[in-house]
Amino acid sequence: MKFDVLTLFPEMFVPIKESIIGRATKSKILEINLVNIRDFSDDKHKHVDDTPYRWRVWNVN
Repeated sequence: MKFDVLTLFPEMFVPIKESIIGRATKSKILEINLVNIRDFSDDKHKHVDDTPYRWRVWNVN
């Protein structure tokens, strides 16, 4: 079974290797592919946030 995990913090998944899931990956039952979203950023600072949405409150009488 293969899982692709899209995340901004791939280092957060390091402790998984010490659990039951880690034993399943070592025995080739499970495959986990961590994808860092920042790797696909076009910005030189690797920003992934979108521009804020600006909405107007119309004065309706």
